[in-house]
Amino acid sequence: MKNTIFLLISLLLFYFLLLSSVFNSKSRSFKSQNNLPSKSSISVYSTPELYELTARWASEYSIFNPDAEIKVIKATKLPITQYVGKKGTLGFTSAEIDPSTDYNNSLWKEIVGRDIIVMVFNSENPFIDKICEQGISPEELAQIINEPDARNWGTLLETRENIPVSLYMTDDASINSGMEKLLNLNQIKTDGIRVEEGGKMISSVQKDPYSIGICKISSIIDFNDQSIINNVKLLPLDRNDNGKIDNMEDIFADLNVFLRAVWAGKYPGVLVHDIYSVSLTKPTNKAETAFLKWVLSDGQKFLNNYGYSNLVYIERLAKVNLLEDYTIDTTVKNNYFVSKRSLFFFIFFPIILVSFFILVIMLIRGFQYLQIKKSGNLERSSARKFVFDEDFIKSPQGLYYDKTHTWAFMEEDGMVRIGIDDFLQHITGPLTSVKMKPPGERIKKGKQIFSIIQAGKQLDIYAPFSGTIKEQNKKLSTNTSILNSSPYIEGWVYKIEPTNWLKEIQFLFMGNKYKEWLKTEYSRLREFFTDCVKPETAQYAQVLQDGGEIKDGILVDFGPEVWEDFQTSFIDASS
Repeated sequence: MKNTIFLLISLLLFYFLLLSSVFNSKSRSFKSQNNLPSKSSISVYSTPELYELTARWASEYSIFNPDAEIKVIKATKLPITQYVGKKGTLGFTSAEIDPSTDYNNSLWKEIVGRDIIVMVFNSENPFIDKICEQGISPEELAQIINEPDARNWGTLLETRENIPVSLYMTDDASINSGMEKLLNLNQIKTDGIRVEEGGKMISSVQKDPYSIGICKISSIIDFNDQSIINNVKLLPLDRNDNGKIDNMEDIFADLNVFLRAVWAGKYPGVLVHDIYSVSLTKPTNKAETAFLKWVLSDGQKFLNNYGYSNLVYIERLAKVNLLEDYTIDTTVKNNYFVSKRSLFFFIFFPIILVSFFILVIMLIRGFQYLQIKKSGNLERSSARKFVFDEDFIKSPQGLYYDKTHTWAFMEEDGMVRIGIDDFLQHITGPLTSVKMKPPGERIKKGKQIFSIIQAGKQLDIYAPFSGTIKEQNKKLSTNTSILNSSPYIEGWVYKIEPTNWLKEIQFLFMGNKYKEWLKTEYSRLREFFTDCVKPETAQYAQVLQDGGEIKDGILVDFGPEVWEDFQTSFIDASS
């Protein structure tokens, strides 16, 4: 049987080597005939307000990617949609896409940054506790902006304190426009204390304990540690005007919490101006995709220098993942010719070959089954035991999967849950306990992180990424069975703070790639038990059911020695 499988694999390897050599020779020939350039060149259009930022992105990207040639063009006369109206052209704009254009319905756009308007106050305000508890409603803000006589803290907080509010405002048109929409005012009055947006605005608020300022969020960020600068706090907004900050409104105490709330839509949209990357279709060219991924990762730090806010970490990560790997240009695909005769040889011949060998293997397996049944070694059973294969395994979308059969999911707070995948729990069967490391312990990718146990038999599981353990799943100490019944929801093992997430997730699987990989794992599992348990023995019936399918919970009936072999030959070999 093993000789047959070996022969089949050898023939398929020979075929694919032949196929690779033919296509490589065609590819080299095509490149030489068409004189493809060694450098990648793209054109990027920008609306005027983003031109300096876009030029900075192009310049910084080129420093670390010398083969990239990025030409930045200022789009001054026509809407940005007119410039990116052909495939292979990128654009950056901070304005909403013009709905009157023919391209609007099909235009691809992705948010790469934000311009956020905020209200701030002095952290030494003597009423700070009441401010944070009650918040300020849009109606109250409108009153103190347009009615100078009511501009005092007693009016805002409904107390008897008749202390004036020092209202600092700017002449920035975008700020005033956003506030007008929020407060439902036709026009913002200009009799507040006028200061320049940026440093002067914040300096004024820092010096005045009774102040309120209206500015862009980039003005109050300490970029060294991504926090709000000293002596300034975000003014809590009581959006539903019920006189208190509810749980859903409690987003202003921490900068990172606030930015995630903006992303989640918990902050008024009229105070948020998105910066878009736009194109006629979703970019698939290698050079364009690489540049956009850089803008969404390393390029984010340059947004702050031009008065904009970068995206939160998890949002950037999700957007980078959505940019699929590039594909070859359509001109290459259209010119790459394969004759009908070659098409038949390279596609249909291996299908016929594989089908033939599958038939041979089925005949051999059927013969073995009849021999075992005839000798009386195969127990008869009226109820067929459960079996599983790669199609039976649950693999939810949105999770990362590792070769050690663990999964990972990053939550909004940046913490990552991990656990074992459905494939592994179907192999072990019901688990009785799990050995976990304590919170605070640092872990390293590829090193042992926890152990799963079944009646004294144990498997060690390895970390899919590096980080620090922040929390154990305490439910597992009293109800280990949820590792089997709910491996992806209730049966998580740890919450971990990652230390090198963006780099290490490149080695993990998602979606269909994980499902394709499971097929090879299923084959490897069959090979392990074929080598471990000889087909001519009665024990073989504990492994494979009628039709050659693997039994669910296959390791349950085996002793510690087989579990040890499975650890070294299957788990350790793939890590």
